[in-house]
Amino acid sequence: MKLQQLRYIWEVAHHDLNVSATAQSLYTSQPGISKQIRLLEDELGIEIFARSGKHLTRITPAGQEVIDLAGQILRTVDNIKQVAQEFSDDKKGSLSLATTHTQARYALPGVIKDFISKYPDVSLHMKQGTPIQISEMVSEGAADFAIATEAMELFSDLIMLPCYRWNRCVLVPKGHPLTQVQQPLSLEDVAEHPIVTYVFGFTGRSKLDEAFNQKGLKPKVVFTAADSDVIKTYVRMGMGVGIVAGMAYDAQTDSDMVALDASHLFESSTTKIGIRRGTFMRGYMYDFVTRFAPHLDRDLIDQALACSSKTDLEALFDDIELPVH
Repeated sequence: MKLQQLRYIWEVAHHDLNVSATAQSLYTSQPGISKQIRLLEDELGIEIFARSGKHLTRITPAGQEVIDLAGQILRTVDNIKQVAQEFSDDKKGSLSLATTHTQARYALPGVIKDFISKYPDVSLHMKQGTPIQISEMVSEGAADFAIATEAMELFSDLIMLPCYRWNRCVLVPKGHPLTQVQQPLSLEDVAEHPIVTYVFGFTGRSKLDEAFNQKGLKPKVVFTAADSDVIKTYVRMGMGVGIVAGMAYDAQTDSDMVALDASHLFESSTTKIGIRRGTFMRGYMYDFVTRFAPHLDRDLIDQALACSSKTDLEALFDDIELPVH
């Protein structure tokens, strides 16, 4: 059994069983991958992949077990490389972030700018997707950190560190009837108008739905998107009132709109950093987390990563007052 063979089966499984695409991503030949997979199957005495002719059709039950173990081995090998790199050059390496549009556009730019200035030899990569997609990236070792508000609790192998709390605002064009309503707004005021907001599963959308449901209101959501800037575009077109993260409103670039406070209408949401259990934390990785969430110092991060249960993790942060963005 060779490490290369384990990497091949892992990569094939994560390229939808497409050996040709896997070969391209690994800069090798398709026949070479197929041969090595066959040799591994012969050695183990099982089929990892079921076939129809020359095509892989599915992963067998035994194959799935082997692939899961291969992933663990490959992540351990990567940790060994990280340990060696940390002691040979603690300011050189790579860092991969998986996050949503709202975090990438509004919460991270300043942090990333300062980080790159301090660590010019660290290659920083950002991957965007849905909360579930980015959590999967970190769970499978394709990214180091997941930064999001929703869905990470679905992945038991992620340690979630709370970073900051935030709430929403209602965005309307200048002169909109809601600007004439006595403040503060009520949910009933908002529900009288068509609503443009986030797709379910993005940027705390679940808190919005819960608030309307508790009041017995059925708002008319006419358009949803994953991108705050897209939502603002459709508010400008007059399609409805926008409900977005408060951080997504910029008084200068959005001067043609009015942001009405909605923090009293919806329960606040918490943005978290998800880190896979067993990750070897490079020095600059600790630094990035602390820059993004100053209350998360190295000692607290280590305590969180050592927690064996969700209850222990929650207890660790019970007395910590999170910043509000």
